[in-house]
Amino acid sequence: MNVGDKAPDFTLYSEEKQPVNLHETLKNGPVLLLFFPAAFTGTCTTELHEVTNNLGAYSPAQVFGVSTDTIFSLAEYSKSNGFKVSLLSDHNAEVAEAFDCKFDHNFGPMKYDRIARRGSFLIDTDGIVQYAEVLDNPGNLPDLAGIIDTIASL
Repeated sequence: MNVGDKAPDFTLYSEEKQPVNLHETLKNGPVLLLFFPAAFTGTCTTELHEVTNNLGAYSPAQVFGVSTDTIFSLAEYSKSNGFKVSLLSDHNAEVAEAFDCKFDHNFGPMKYDRIARRGSFLIDTDGIVQYAEVLDNPGNLPDLAGIIDTIASL
């Protein structure tokens, strides 16, 4: 998925067990999707805290964290960390795959072919990707300043 591409529509469930449809949500403004590999891990938690603590800078975008964790894990993760962004469960990694943001290999004996890579996608109200970043190293943070700059330019 690259800048200028049409974002695929999807419906995922939030940590509050509510369906979130991308194209319906875009009617209320741009959407920032932050794919992350796993709840309760260091870099993922740091990223979501940084976004939560600076949420006003992402306005008017609606921010969603997306992982392959279950809605139950995401609910506890959000509650225990006080995140102010909705977390969406892509449990089968289908949306991550549609955004070319899914690990496609294993790490040693552990199978990780259904885990999202760390990726950031800003989608404008026409459904067009305006910012796209996928990181190969899950220990790295996305360019949050670059995302904020892109939001400001919409």
